[in-house]
Amino acid sequence: MSSFYISIIHNFLTAFGVVIGASLFSGVGAIITGNPPYKVMMEVANSMKIWAIAASLGGTFSSFTVIEKGIFEGEIRTLIKQALYILISLTGANVGYEFISLLQRCGEIWGK
Repeated sequence: MSSFYISIIHNFLTAFGVVIGASLFSGVGAIITGNPPYKVMMEVANSMKIWAIAASLGGTFSSFTVIEKGIFEGEIRTLIKQALYILISLTGANVGYEFISLLQRCGEIWGK
């Protein structure tokens, strides 16, 4: 498998894991402190999406350097790759958010 596909998988799963991990542990914290866990988990999942994208890309400055190189030095292929990495990271973060949202829906179904 090429390094491009490996990077795609890593970016997706890193963004997904950051959102899921932060949400689940904030839910545990909410239970300990007596707050409603689902509400806290959804708030954290929503606010963590942008950080999950930055974490999966390895920091935002390296991404900007690659984008700058693509635009000003004419490396279109590099620019397209970076755009795909960002899109995949965004997808991973949103899937993580929807997974946390799915927990509520499953709880409603199974709770009845």
